[in-house]
Amino acid sequence: MTLKKKVLSVSLSSMMAFGAVTAVALPAAAVGNGPNTGHGSIQTSILHTYESLVDYLKTQDAKQETMELEVIGQTVKGRDIYMAKYISNPENPTILFLTQQHGNEQLTTEGAMEFIKHLGTGKTSRVLQNVNILVIPMLNADGAMGDVDFSLEDYLADGDRHLTRYNANKIDLNREHDKATSEMEPEARALHENVFAKYDIDYMIDLHHQGTLSETEGELVSGSILYPTNEAVKPEVLEKSKKLGSVVYNALEEKGWGHIGKYVGGNGTNIGRNGAAVRYDISTLLFEMRGMSDHYYEPYALGQKSNGYLIKQTITTLDATVKAIADGSIETADTNFWDTLPEQTTRQSEEDE
Repeated sequence: MTLKKKVLSVSLSSMMAFGAVTAVALPAAAVGNGPNTGHGSIQTSILHTYESLVDYLKTQDAKQETMELEVIGQTVKGRDIYMAKYISNPENPTILFLTQQHGNEQLTTEGAMEFIKHLGTGKTSRVLQNVNILVIPMLNADGAMGDVDFSLEDYLADGDRHLTRYNANKIDLNREHDKATSEMEPEARALHENVFAKYDIDYMIDLHHQGTLSETEGELVSGSILYPTNEAVKPEVLEKSKKLGSVVYNALEEKGWGHIGKYVGGNGTNIGRNGAAVRYDISTLLFEMRGMSDHYYEPYALGQKSNGYLIKQTITTLDATVKAIADGSIETADTNFWDTLPEQTTRQSEEDE
């Protein structure tokens, strides 16, 4: 179902120029060996609710002539799942940005929302002529709202709600991707039937959060990345995935405030980055940002004072990726860095992606 477009005039002077936020300098203490668990209180009231996200998307849809807002399906509890689309030419390469398969991993959603706003500033016409962009900013809305059929009383966050990894049925949506679509949870089924199978997607970045204690070379990471690792992934799909990682890694390294490690993840096709690569030949990248928005285990949740740099890290990632695809520079991205990128270790054990 596609929502009716309402094209309105919009003042661009009050909007942030596309990509400008990526130039903001952050103090070195903001990342790496900076804030540990408990750096500021763990708050949910400062995060967008599902309802405010929908209002935000509809407002941007009304303002942006190039944007189309589509409902791709519904959650277990009947919430519409939205996707923002920028498709100027079906022949263009297409990238999907996916956030909040896990409902307690919301700062990437906050970054994706800012990115959507930037796409309407008028600074992106050349980019949008050469790349198609799909953004699903909250796949697991029930988990994000804590509207689930199990108790969250042991979760840590203060605020008006708790956020949980799982959907309403206590299913991990990032373990659904090897099933027949008819057997998937509603959220995963919507993603597969109405996005993966419907659109000719070349690239996907699957945005997640991990715990707070992952490190490389003794320094806490701001995030970690990984390409698809299932042996059935075609070589050309794998190579493009590694190039996608190269774009992201170099964009963050040059800022001076990010510290990126190599994620150690599973090989199964039930995991999104592997399943999409094997099933649809989509070149994928997993990006695990540091710290979750809520959890019952303290070392997984990161206090609110770290929110700013994680949101900026998300926007930098999305910005750099669409520019590299649009100007073709992704084709010459150097993947040699993967050979020396240190695998992260953890100071305490964590859940896998």
